[in-house]
Amino acid sequence: MSENKTKSGYVGIIGRPNVGKSTLMNRIIGQKIAITSSKPQTTRSIIQTVVTKENAQIVFLDTPGIHKSQNKLGDYMVRNAKSVVNDADVVLWLVEPTDYIGAGEKAIVEILKTLHIPVILVINKVDMIKKEEILHFMDTYRKEMNFADIIPVSALKGNNVDLLMDTLISYLPEGPFFFDSDTVTNQSEREIASEIIREKALRFMRDEIPHGIAVSIDKMEFQKGLCNISATIICEKDSHKGMIIGKGGSMLKKIGTAAREDIEKMLDIKVNLKLWVKVRSNWRDDEYLLKDMGFGKQDE
Repeated sequence: MSENKTKSGYVGIIGRPNVGKSTLMNRIIGQKIAITSSKPQTTRSIIQTVVTKENAQIVFLDTPGIHKSQNKLGDYMVRNAKSVVNDADVVLWLVEPTDYIGAGEKAIVEILKTLHIPVILVINKVDMIKKEEILHFMDTYRKEMNFADIIPVSALKGNNVDLLMDTLISYLPEGPFFFDSDTVTNQSEREIASEIIREKALRFMRDEIPHGIAVSIDKMEFQKGLCNISATIICEKDSHKGMIIGKGGSMLKKIGTAAREDIEKMLDIKVNLKLWVKVRSNWRDDEYLLKDMGFGKQDE
């Protein structure tokens, strides 16, 4: 690449739920954009983030994990994830280190085989296995299809992430930058605040509550040195509402305190956060409510 040439392109991150896609993206960006938790299907919509180097700009499309859908929200998530591979210049398929290729992975392979763009296999979580096992797992996946590259990384620890970035840039087409060099994400401050609150609820509730919660930002107003936020945590059952609130409001206060600290870091100002909890039965199958909360905008 000549000195005056630049490279730019879209990179789709695809994979099964909970393989570490959002963790990898947050590591690359250097700040929290996508929420992470131990629960699968944490990312519900396509989150676009931008990394700009001296002569290259990568637009990452972090997708919901591909899984068997059980409701209209799930349909939306899977449809969005599959659409990413058609819009990308390069695809990263993120997997865990294993010598067993299950039905879910094989379904992704069939999608990837139809593409005419570079597909890079990223074996994540290698900090959890012995180094001598890595080659064995690489060979297991190599038998499924021909990859442009196979790179073992640890998104959590940062191992080989620089190598991954250099490899990605080598596959990008030449072209001008799509965004200003200081652009980081297409997510609005409201959307990120909503996701931060949902992350804390998922983290603190752990297995006590199903994945069926959402967060709606009702108000976000800026004053001098202060941001006032009112938000509603939406759940599906009265029993869930009680658990989210906790005895004497203890759980809701815990969620709010942790969320407020992260939102203050993002906005770099003081935040006054007020949380409410509402029950909306079967909201994940309510098309009107899903659209009202922002799900489905990408495919309209």
